[in-house]
Amino acid sequence: MDSIHPFSPHNQPKRTVPITLAIVLFIIGLGLGIFINTSVIKQAFSGTGSVLNLNSKPPEYLAKDIDFNLFWQVWDYVRKYSYERDVKDTKLFYGALQGLVAGLDDPYSIYLDPEMARQFDKELQGTFDGIGAEIGIRDKKLVVVAPLPGTPAERAKLKPGDKILGINEFDTTGMPVDQAVNLIRGPRGTKVKLTILSNGETEPREVELKRDKIVIQLVKGELKSLPNSKNKVAYIKISQFGRDTDSEFLAIWTKLSAQGAKSIILDLRNDPGGFLDQAVAISSHWIKDGSVVREQFTPPDFRDYESEGNGELAQVPTIVLVNEGSASASEIVTGALQDYKLATVVGEKTFGKGSVQNLEEFPDGSAVKLTIAKWFTPKGRSIDKNGLVPDIEVKRTREDIEADRDPQLERALELLER
Repeated sequence: MDSIHPFSPHNQPKRTVPITLAIVLFIIGLGLGIFINTSVIKQAFSGTGSVLNLNSKPPEYLAKDIDFNLFWQVWDYVRKYSYERDVKDTKLFYGALQGLVAGLDDPYSIYLDPEMARQFDKELQGTFDGIGAEIGIRDKKLVVVAPLPGTPAERAKLKPGDKILGINEFDTTGMPVDQAVNLIRGPRGTKVKLTILSNGETEPREVELKRDKIVIQLVKGELKSLPNSKNKVAYIKISQFGRDTDSEFLAIWTKLSAQGAKSIILDLRNDPGGFLDQAVAISSHWIKDGSVVREQFTPPDFRDYESEGNGELAQVPTIVLVNEGSASASEIVTGALQDYKLATVVGEKTFGKGSVQNLEEFPDGSAVKLTIAKWFTPKGRSIDKNGLVPDIEVKRTREDIEADRDPQLERALELLER
């Protein structure tokens, strides 16, 4: 999911940030990253690749001036001679706008027609119909970013990094994320068939999933005992950085600490992101002073998001669990706590979503999600496409998942016993 924060290209940034969204689009919906809500502006983080061969000579046709009359010539030709003579002008119009944004060759910049934008907004509310997996593009391949807990995707044992080679009868080679989302999304009770190739496997497999109503529980927690100690641990799982994540986190921590918890395991595995202000708020419970995250715009222009809290958890022993499905807002929290050495990070390298999208809505209900910046950790690390490397690497294999084993959580508990 994307992260949302308070920047608008039309206004000076505001200090108060209402939320973050993520950008590898939810199949449950449409989106990984971080967003910031204003009246009509939202923002999101997502991973994009580096720009290569900046000094190479562009194709000749790209160096020429453009006569916009060509657009109308093509429009007229298509309307007159297309075999599908009953194509609506509105369909051509929205298709042209989609092509305009697609011309950026950025998988995270997309145009959403009014229906897609409506679905996207619905998914940000945390309830929708689908399979419960966020998807994105990695190395020009369609991949699973994160299956959400308690969803058809999780029950089907989909894992972060699984490649989606086919959707029903369609080959996904070169398929944009928004098109893939449209194919996978559908009414609850209906089925969709995915062709999946998992990391380390040579043969793809077909997985049939029944779509369901997806309701995301943002935060859940429980008290855990240490095997060789009387001390208790607050295990807190954040599935997504939604509008109420910080308040739910505080309520759970207050309850578990009252029950004797002296340390925290913050589980951000398979958390695709969410609202930026929530990532800043969560981080601020550990960070008293200083930057939580930095954005870089073009031309070089930086904005720092400072801690908004009092760092009351800075002295509480903390383990952060991450994996390939930890993206965007969850990477912001992880990177900040790791930079300030306020937590030990355990698990696997994170997804690597380090760019920012601005989501602007238009009067007809459509929207454009456009990459406008990259983000960095407080110490200036860029995680875009690289991800964050845990302090202690612990794998969790498909066999572990199927056998209901969790070596990452077990290692975290061991570390807190010391």
